[in-house]
Amino acid sequence: MTPHRPGREVAIVAFAQSDHRRRTDDLSEVEMVMPVLHEVLRRTGLQTSDIGFTCSGSSDYLAGRAFSFTMALDGVGAWPPISESHVETDGAWALYEAWVKLLTGEADTALVYSYGKSSPGSVRDVLTRQLDPYYLAPLWPDSVALAALQAQALVDAGDTDEPALAAIAARSREDATANPHAQLPGPRPQGDYVVRPLRTGDCPPIGDGAAAVILAAGDRARDLCDRPAWIRGMDHRVEAHSLGVRDLTDSPSTRLAAERAGAFDRPVDTAELHAPFTSQEVVLAKALRLDDTVRVNPSGGALAANPVMATGLIRLGEAAARIHRGDSDRALAHATSGPCLQQNLVAVLEGENRVR
Repeated sequence: MTPHRPGREVAIVAFAQSDHRRRTDDLSEVEMVMPVLHEVLRRTGLQTSDIGFTCSGSSDYLAGRAFSFTMALDGVGAWPPISESHVETDGAWALYEAWVKLLTGEADTALVYSYGKSSPGSVRDVLTRQLDPYYLAPLWPDSVALAALQAQALVDAGDTDEPALAAIAARSREDATANPHAQLPGPRPQGDYVVRPLRTGDCPPIGDGAAAVILAAGDRARDLCDRPAWIRGMDHRVEAHSLGVRDLTDSPSTRLAAERAGAFDRPVDTAELHAPFTSQEVVLAKALRLDDTVRVNPSGGALAANPVMATGLIRLGEAAARIHRGDSDRALAHATSGPCLQQNLVAVLEGENRVR
């Protein structure tokens, strides 16, 4: 198989996100998404009519109604008719679809957005619907309990311990102090056990939020952005659905996706990892061969803000934004879905030095 290295140049040229909040009872999904869409378009000077393809990511399970994404289209403006698609998962996979669309030459620009409101219900219970419907889902093991199984496996294997996990939490939330959109910036105590060995500080906050990016191809990207974040490679791999046949201390799918995306060709300086639990960062750092020279989650990551269905897209957006600002030259972005890092997407982004 040929690695997923594109022949056509495609870049992320703009990124915007909401301020992530514990509750947004005063906002509908449309009202939450619209300012983000307006902001990302403003950053490029594009109008909705200039976008060749639109793709979104969200979850009907979170919204509590079927085809909920059609309401969010009101925030985009679906008239005159637009070329549009939707994925029932994190927006990182919507970006993957849009990237492929641009690679085929069917469009030169794409708008990708995603959103999630976890506050109305128990997200720990909602996420059990991702599990095997015959053996695991009927038992209702919640997402934190499953993450704790993974964390305990890492502790038993000698890969980490509770002080090391606490250090990851402290670093992430300290870095989030520079992120104006973070829900939980700044130092805070680890708190009590939620499910041993995970304490409150090892777990992501529950909250609502949205994000959007714009992709553009070739010279169109250079016209829209001073320093585009070029997608040099992207790949998605999946672990076995049954947790019982997996080694929870390792993530071969992440490793393979990174290899196919070209992450190991040259060192990266930044890694935005979709690790909602501190223990998952341990697994990902090992699979991705990250050392102390790599800045991991300078935005604070999912421990500082975790709007389910948008967190993975935010990792791609944050990595791209660092390239736009000149804070990074080669960045890795990772997104996950499913229990215990079941599905993993890896993208490699690069900037270029040029004089306008």
